[in-house]
Amino acid sequence: MSEALTVERIIQSEPQIPRAVRPQEVPEGVGVGHRSLYFNRELSWLDFNWRVLAQAQDQRVPLLERVRFLAISYANLDEFFRKRVGGLQGQQESRIRVATPDGRDAGEQLSLIQEAIRPMYQAMNDTWLQLCPLLKEAKIEICQYDKLSNIEKAKVDAYFKERLFPILTPLGFDPGRPFPFLSNGSLSLAIMLKHPTRETEHFARVKVPNPMQWIPVDKNRFLPVESLIKEHIADLFRGMQVISVSAFRITRNALMDYNEDETDDLLKLISQEVRKRRFASVVRLEVEKDTPQNVRQLLMHELEIEADDVYDFDGLPDLNRGFSLADIDMPALKFEAWEAVLPVEFAQDNDPDNPEDIFSIIRKKDVLVHHPYESFSQTVQTFVEKAAEDPRVIAIKQTLYRTSADSPLLNALLKAAEKGKEVTVLIELKARFDEERNIRWANRLAQNGIHVTYGLIGLKTHAKSILVVREDEDGVIRTYCHVGTGNYNASTAKVYTDLGLFTADPEIGSDLVNLFHYLTGYAPEQYYKALIIAPKTMRNRFIEGIHAEIASHKANGNGHIVAKMNALDDVQLIQELYKASQNGVKVDLIIRGHCRLRPGIPGYSENIRVISIIGQFLEHHRIFFFNNNGNTQYYMGSADWMRRNLDDRVEVITPIKDDNLKKRLGRLLLLALKDNQLAWELRANGHYIQRTAQAGKRERNFHEELKQRAKNRAMDIDMPWDI
Repeated sequence: MSEALTVERIIQSEPQIPRAVRPQEVPEGVGVGHRSLYFNRELSWLDFNWRVLAQAQDQRVPLLERVRFLAISYANLDEFFRKRVGGLQGQQESRIRVATPDGRDAGEQLSLIQEAIRPMYQAMNDTWLQLCPLLKEAKIEICQYDKLSNIEKAKVDAYFKERLFPILTPLGFDPGRPFPFLSNGSLSLAIMLKHPTRETEHFARVKVPNPMQWIPVDKNRFLPVESLIKEHIADLFRGMQVISVSAFRITRNALMDYNEDETDDLLKLISQEVRKRRFASVVRLEVEKDTPQNVRQLLMHELEIEADDVYDFDGLPDLNRGFSLADIDMPALKFEAWEAVLPVEFAQDNDPDNPEDIFSIIRKKDVLVHHPYESFSQTVQTFVEKAAEDPRVIAIKQTLYRTSADSPLLNALLKAAEKGKEVTVLIELKARFDEERNIRWANRLAQNGIHVTYGLIGLKTHAKSILVVREDEDGVIRTYCHVGTGNYNASTAKVYTDLGLFTADPEIGSDLVNLFHYLTGYAPEQYYKALIIAPKTMRNRFIEGIHAEIASHKANGNGHIVAKMNALDDVQLIQELYKASQNGVKVDLIIRGHCRLRPGIPGYSENIRVISIIGQFLEHHRIFFFNNNGNTQYYMGSADWMRRNLDDRVEVITPIKDDNLKKRLGRLLLLALKDNQLAWELRANGHYIQRTAQAGKRERNFHEELKQRAKNRAMDIDMPWDI
């Protein structure tokens, strides 16, 4: 197995994108905890967003997908300001001087972040300006009002009068009227006015209606809504002289400030905090480049921000609007549409000539499903829907972190409750930015007779688990389980890559029963035979696995660890990986997002390689491999190797016991490691280098190869190990 996962190192030229990290020189002889051996988490995340933005600049990517990647990078940066910058500013204001593993306090990090973000923000604006002429060539035009024909102007002017003018609300600011409230992410116009006789100057704000992002001029020809409002701004201030009109946008802190230990109603507390978030402090102001200085100063004063928090744009304000453009129905300008296949294991359940129910399929053997390559609706959703309808099913229990607004799984649970089944749902109210949706679902489920709990005080429940208890045809009560890596969200399951294990394994079933007792009642001293649970056992189990691999390598010389996850920042596990490398163990890390570990440092991490895969789908699954001298161990589940996952969340990792499923996961990891189109390789100096196929070598695209393999599996075509 270890030989099968051997991949030649792909050497590349110097990178074409900037980097945010600032690596330090490693002094000779320092221990594995020395600050020079760690990248800064925040700067590493910014490097991840550079890789996303690079997709918008990559000519190999279809045009509308480039627009989408630009919108994603912009939305990512929005969230970074709300979560990370807001948090650091709070630390600085509170004078909390806690150094990061790389030795920096909040103030030092904010300085580095501001220095790193400005070129990224400018690159986003530049990328939009570069994409506009390409869109025009492709018959998608972003219009300018003064370039429209008279007929077109008459059309959009009528649109303004009929659709926009009645809903716009100009808000003045003077001693009798307070400064207008600005909601997070809202686009506004700052207007300076002059009274024609008194010669006095006045400030007003007009909010740009959020749903009306683009004004249709013709088929696939659009005018930004704020451009049309600007042309007619005088109509809103009759009798006044318009001096200037400038677009601006704010970003507010998203951190909540509450104490769970001091509440007897978590649902009420989170509901109150969500409402308070609307009025949180401003962490960024975006303004048009030519905004007059007096307008800038007024906004900065009223929003209580400094010059460092102001960012100039000279392209399109609010690049989130790229999402709606990317949805235009022009398939030739997008990735080839992918239709998820039905896994061969579940095909009989849909065969009218030879039907077999989903529970007998799972009872025969464990089944692994891989989304979005394999269907979510015909596997996970069907599992819950069949359980809801099946008269032999006694109880259904599920964890929920994030889901869709109209979740088919939760609708199925409502039907199960109507049929008298015992239904329990643990809804995590503290899932950031999904609090309101989860609160709505919690209320609806509880009102329909479902047992709803909101998690544990001090811990988020991030586990992805479903437990079905069924009295089978032979009279035996069995448990049927699903343990996954992704949220139970039918929408994101079409874009996020995730794994799910269906099993009737009695040990896993017993462990999930105990886990739900822990989550819903008072049973903290649970013991688990098969599952690895955070925060109880997970950290120690992974450390033991690394130690065992070191010992195995010393005895056999074939130590190998592969870990695929979203992010790596846990200092203790990084130190253990450094020790593994120092002892000769080969370590391959496939990490989409930020990574604190520095690979390739002689004497510390020369045996560690880190790659990041960015492409059509968002890499989301967590898979862990230990060679164990050929007696391979595979694990998958909900947790990254991040401190929050290991210490502050309830997480579930399951072992993979079936040899065929182990081989399948081995192929998946090997394909990722062989990729030379979507993969970026991290160097010790912080540069991420995008791989390309060497001369004469085959091009390998991880996502495309997994699509083909999914098709082959659906047709039950044998897939050779040699890939």
